[in-house]
This record gives sequence, C-alpha cells and structure tokens, in this order.
Amino acid sequence: MLFALICRDKEGAQDLRLNTREAHLTYVSESGPLVKLGGPLLDDSGERMIGSLLIIDVPDMKAAREWAESDPYKKAGLFQTVDVLPWRATVGVSLDQ
Repeated sequence: MLFALICRDKEGAQDLRLNTREAHLTYVSESGPLVKLGGPLLDDSGERMIGSLLIIDVPDMKAAREWAESDPYKKAGLFQTVDVLPWRATVGVSLDQ
C-alpha cells in the first residue's frame, strides 16, 4: 500500500537539515524499493529546503509510521510535523513494481 509522508521542518532548522542530510539519504537508499519517490519541499523561491515529501510502499499504516519514525531527520528533531497518509497514484507515472 502506498503512503505519502509530508514532513515540514521546524523554523530555522536549515543547518540541522544539512548536517543530517547524508544520514537521511543513506536511510532512504538502504530502504531499497520501499521508497517510490521522494525529495525536499522548497520555499516560495524554490531555493531553500523546508520539508520532505516521500511516497513509500509498505503493508500498512503501522509500517509507514515506523519507517517515518526511524528516519534520521525525524530522530534528529528536524520536523515540526509529519503527516502519514494513505495515497493512491491516479495520474502520471505508475509507481507499481
């Protein structure tokens, strides 16, 4: 089942994001095909990272929340909010395996 993780950074946490980025990217890459799509949310200028959006494929909400809680960004306290929502691809590129 697909889930969207919409994560918003705490205000003024740019340095924390940059210092934790390598560990986050390693976590994502080591998750293999579980992560279907992901990247940073940007401010209005399109320059500064202010959060993250990930689409993951896991069995259920419990697994989605566990994966989100294990993200180094989350563990470092980067996020102000993390929303985990069931999601269905309807338009665009298929995310099926």
